[in-house]
Amino acid sequence: MPLPPLPDDAVVLGASASSWREALRIAGGALVASGATTEPYTAAMVDMVEEHGPYIVISPGLAFAHARPGAAVLRDGLAVVTLAEPVAFGHPHNDPVRVVLGLAVAEVGTHLESIGEIANTFNDPTVTTRLASAASAAEVRAILGIAASGAAGAESSGDAGAAGAESSGAAGAAGADS
Repeated sequence: MPLPPLPDDAVVLGASASSWREALRIAGGALVASGATTEPYTAAMVDMVEEHGPYIVISPGLAFAHARPGAAVLRDGLAVVTLAEPVAFGHPHNDPVRVVLGLAVAEVGTHLESIGEIANTFNDPTVTTRLASAASAAEVRAILGIAASGAAGAESSGDAGAAGAESSGAAGAAGADS
């Protein structure tokens, strides 16, 4: 399954967050703004970390926020938030976080597939750093190799999104989803 589209409304660059909860609320707000979710999904993402700990911090500097599919998910969606100052999530090895991804999937069957697709993208250890310094939503989409809307990948510039498929790393950590 390709990654969901990434409209401009779902990209927040240089955000200020004083805590991991606030960082997740920014990512959740971007999912709401893009029309992918409703507010309760944001609370569910925060609840997942409160319940299971910082398992969403899947590699150095990267948090991958998500919750289970449900009524608060209107359609599949992805959000990318970069933080002006890194935030600690409490992960023993991968803190502090500079990039927060928010993922919402509408159907249970595609939830783990989407997580795996994102993990493959981040197998390239340069992706998080490149995202953290991105200056526009278009640059974020180019790094991830996804579209603004419609068919994912339609606006991919080059092989930036596919580069991570050749190395190993974050895929195992992302599988810790509950």
